[in-house]
Amino acid sequence: MSLTLDLSGRVAVITGGTRGVGAGIARAFLQAGAEVVVCARRPPDTPLTTAGRTAHFRPLDLRDPPAVRDFVAQTAAEHGRLDCLVNNAGGTPYRLLAEADPERHARVVDLNLIAPMTASLAAYEVMRGQRTGGSILMIGSVSGTRPSPGTAAYGAAKAGLDHLARSMAVEWAPAVRVNTLVLGMVRTELAALHYGDEAGIAAVGATVPLGRLAEPAEIGDACVFLASDRAAYLTGASLLVHGGGERPAFLDAATVNHPTAPEAAKEN
Repeated sequence: MSLTLDLSGRVAVITGGTRGVGAGIARAFLQAGAEVVVCARRPPDTPLTTAGRTAHFRPLDLRDPPAVRDFVAQTAAEHGRLDCLVNNAGGTPYRLLAEADPERHARVVDLNLIAPMTASLAAYEVMRGQRTGGSILMIGSVSGTRPSPGTAAYGAAKAGLDHLARSMAVEWAPAVRVNTLVLGMVRTELAALHYGDEAGIAAVGATVPLGRLAEPAEIGDACVFLASDRAAYLTGASLLVHGGGERPAFLDAATVNHPTAPEAAKEN
């Protein structure tokens, strides 16, 4: 049985798909044969092209609900259908809670939670009328599964996004499947801003069980799988794409302070 994931003839929208993780997702869908539309406030520096095929770019502020609804409706009208929406756009600067006013934190929640809900509602209006339904993917984060100092509003929004996806999955089944990818650290063009030079990136990657940061293409491959017929029975799921997560800090502390602790634990 072939495991080739062929999305030929399908139309996918990737929000924030012009760079970083979003660009990796867009290229994976292009590689799988899908017609791809990416949206962001600014166009990509160069067109997103893979295997001789190019993604369509549309400018959009995802925090403008009427504009989002118009964009989704126009995309479906132009391409005749909408099969997959990937809610990838998001992010936040590092900012401790007490160092900013509530309005600034609310804008982070708006981008990372309310905007995906707005886009998903618009996509649902199209997908529920299609014989083949559709698939909606939320790009979550490990920040929503653990304390996230410095990015607390972002972490809270990502936690809410995962819950929202599971609720949508129940309400919109069986026509529309809704799943979340919970991402760990990804190596993008902005990695140096967060982790420093190559040595810093390598050191951070060494804290991951698989020994490195994820590549955007690997996130894209996971998205293509969840959007494909191979995942036809997956909805309301949270797929951990984090290389094994984070090694618990207490393990290293125990090893330093009690070098024989691991051996003692094995004996018990």
